[in-house]
Amino acid sequence: MCDLDKLTAEDKKIYHEKLLQCANNFGGKNFFLHLLEAIRETKPHPLVAANSQFDMEFGTIKWNKVIFNDKLQLLLKARVHEYEQNNLLPDIEAKNYKKVRNLVRTLKPVVFHVKPTNKEDGPGFFFQPFEVLDEHTTKLNPVFDSLFFCSISSIKKILNYKAC
Repeated sequence: MCDLDKLTAEDKKIYHEKLLQCANNFGGKNFFLHLLEAIRETKPHPLVAANSQFDMEFGTIKWNKVIFNDKLQLLLKARVHEYEQNNLLPDIEAKNYKKVRNLVRTLKPVVFHVKPTNKEDGPGFFFQPFEVLDEHTTKLNPVFDSLFFCSISSIKKILNYKAC
């Protein structure tokens, strides 16, 4: 999702609408971009927070399960190949298939709740990390990918996308 050149016009439109809705529910594009910047600046990665929560000036992200660093590192490696094969899961014959499948099973039930600090800014939004299309096909949820991994410049382009 992060490589705009590889997305079709239809995908760009869909991602634009999803992210714009999330941004509007968090107080607008600027607040949403501040959230992304705060996530990118935080070390270690916010997903491995022991309290399953990320706080910043404009809001909070909470999730219902601790994510360990080894799972995050495996996710980072698997997401690189998702674009090549159009599937987060590697080929069933691949050496790391079982590890990635177990990662998906572990993180699939996690729900992220994003709430702005001021209720007047919006209701917030929630999402899960994956979209399971069928037994053999799983993709990263574009909201999850955008919030935690994609470059801010890519997200700005998607938020400002105008269909021709």
